[in-house]
Amino acid sequence: MKKSKGIGVLIAAAALIALLAFTTAVGFGTEKTGAAKHIKLGLDLAGGVSITYQAQGEDITKEAMNDTIYKLQKRVEQYSTEAAVYQEGEDRINIEIPGLSDANQALTELGKPGSLYFIAHKDEDGNENYSYDSAAGEWKLKKEISELQENGGIVLTGTDIASAKAGQYQNQQSGAAEYVVELTLTKEGKKKFAEATKAAYEAGRDSIGIYYDDKFVSVPNVQAEIDGGTAQISGMESFEEAENLASTIRIGGLQLELHELRSNVVGAQLGEEAITTSLKAGAIGLALVIVFMCIVYAVPGLASGFALLIYVGLTLVILNAFDITLTLPGIAGIILSIGMAVDANVIIFARVREELAAGRTVRTALKTGFEKALSAIIDGNVTTLIAATVLGLKGTGSVKGFAQTLAIGIVLSMFTAVFVTKYIVNALYAVGLRDAKFYNPKSGKNYVGFLAGKKYFFAFSIAVMAVGFCAMGFNASQGKGAFNYSLDFKGGTSTNVTFDKEYTLKEVDAQIIPVIEEITGDKNVQQQIVKGTKQVIFKTQTLDLETREELEKALVSQFGAVEGKITTENISSTVSKEMRQDAVIAVIIAGVCMLLYIWFRFSDIRFATSAVTALLHDVLVVVVFYGAARISVGTTFIACILTIIGYSINATIVIFDRIREELKTDNGIRTKEKIEEVVNRSITRTLTRSIYTSLTTFIMVAVLYVLGVSSIKEFALPLMVGIVWGAYSSVCITGALWYLMKTKIGKNKVTA
Repeated sequence: MKKSKGIGVLIAAAALIALLAFTTAVGFGTEKTGAAKHIKLGLDLAGGVSITYQAQGEDITKEAMNDTIYKLQKRVEQYSTEAAVYQEGEDRINIEIPGLSDANQALTELGKPGSLYFIAHKDEDGNENYSYDSAAGEWKLKKEISELQENGGIVLTGTDIASAKAGQYQNQQSGAAEYVVELTLTKEGKKKFAEATKAAYEAGRDSIGIYYDDKFVSVPNVQAEIDGGTAQISGMESFEEAENLASTIRIGGLQLELHELRSNVVGAQLGEEAITTSLKAGAIGLALVIVFMCIVYAVPGLASGFALLIYVGLTLVILNAFDITLTLPGIAGIILSIGMAVDANVIIFARVREELAAGRTVRTALKTGFEKALSAIIDGNVTTLIAATVLGLKGTGSVKGFAQTLAIGIVLSMFTAVFVTKYIVNALYAVGLRDAKFYNPKSGKNYVGFLAGKKYFFAFSIAVMAVGFCAMGFNASQGKGAFNYSLDFKGGTSTNVTFDKEYTLKEVDAQIIPVIEEITGDKNVQQQIVKGTKQVIFKTQTLDLETREELEKALVSQFGAVEGKITTENISSTVSKEMRQDAVIAVIIAGVCMLLYIWFRFSDIRFATSAVTALLHDVLVVVVFYGAARISVGTTFIACILTIIGYSINATIVIFDRIREELKTDNGIRTKEKIEEVVNRSITRTLTRSIYTSLTTFIMVAVLYVLGVSSIKEFALPLMVGIVWGAYSSVCITGALWYLMKTKIGKNKVTA
């Protein structure tokens, strides 16, 4: 790169940073709000709409309620991945949708959950079940629903529809756009629909009307017998019309008919202080990381600092562009991803320093360092991206939101490390920073015999987990439970209080919450202010009658709560059984996919199995820490475990990439001593990466822990444990696991 081009690259980088700062913090065009201001915030940060439905009918089973909650959860995810649906009392369902400020808009778009029927136009005797009323301009039933159910007029119900989604196609003849609704039927629905469409088609392409909420929403004609389990409804004039029909069919697939009881606009569960302190923590952490990188790596560290600033700006812009809902754990995840983004730079710069120590020129060292680091960066990030993709496709709620944020972080960190950092560091070299001293070369050193202590390392890991399990067992024996589950997982009690004045969120936090915590013994009380009223909703662990009465007396006597206007109801977990099953299935599938990818890339199943074993080792320690330390297990628990999975697999890949490289340089020699030497040398040469990456990530999370609100602290503490344990694991456990599998298992095992 010529000097003039180098100057141009540096100017372009500075301009890009300034532009990103402007678009994220100041504004686009004439609207002075900025991309960061447009990012969707979750219920905990920005408030939203709360809707309560009551199930109708006498036969309201637990299974029907669970099925309805799960389907509603899928339905409301069109608004936000962080929308929550949970049961209140015996027959009520609450829906909380972040980011909305108009409850009527939500009710209109969501639709009135009720019964959906697919009705044959004529019965077996040729009599019409419905007809078109030209005066009213609409189709109307000629019989009651109960009568249609008796004589077979209803061919399908909403529960026979597995999914419904809007689609758009280009007519090949006219070139015009066509809008359709694509239906997928259940196994039972497939058979019933085949019989109904066959009868309708043979009757002269007769219609099958779709009846919902006491009116027909569509009356399509049958063009053929449909026996494949999928169907299309065509004829819509716009994609919005198709989407509305698809939404109606989805919401009509509920087992229960629901009646709206109330709807409110609720304020943020956390105040502006939560956002302010988290952003402050991010800024301080980022500054500390950049300073650290400059001290350790000099010129390359400065280049990585520029790249990190670009990375943060691009992340905010993309979060806005893709309408991703950001919650407080999401902010923590973004801040954490900044620390993890340093990893690729550390891998590259460690390679550059090795090349300089071997006597290469700065130019050659930079070129070779980037080339040799590429495989480790790609394999580590692609493996984590596989996990993020599976979690995004199979997960629900917070798991899906986390996966989206993780995927964005992975792609951007690879881009900034491989391209942005490379161009900037080469530009700095081109403008005159060419002396090796500007790149902090390290002296060569012999390898450390890490494998000699593998028995002690394994014993230590087992002992730590054993102590954790014993502590969990002791807590369980005392009636506390092995884990301290939060409202998200086990439900609790919702107390709706009307006060004699309006309280601000800050006043509630400072004055009322401490009293509630003392009475209930719950240190994780959630609160929501109902906007435009004097009501506040408090959510706690399940309270018995005596505690409820004590709490009511305290609220009336100390804070002016209005007697007779305090209602309490038990509520279910916001993380339903189905959502937990989805999360577990997603993690299992992600694990299998990662195993297959590593097996393919390293051409040895022992790399894959030892990588997954090391991953489980790291995750298990964090899980037992949650149990032993009584950290609240809620939605942030899921995010924390998923973060550790991504962090752990990335660290393992770096070690394995170096082992693979070292094996290629040993001319096929495979004695037991030689393999041990290769592993020790590989761990030693990646030691600085393991330490520095863990340290920079730890700095980000530690600042977050010091400055964050209580819910953020509960997220940051186990993450710090996971980071420290991950650093120990990557140095002391990962290579040792592969060594044992290599020398003891398989056709190429070494016994002497």
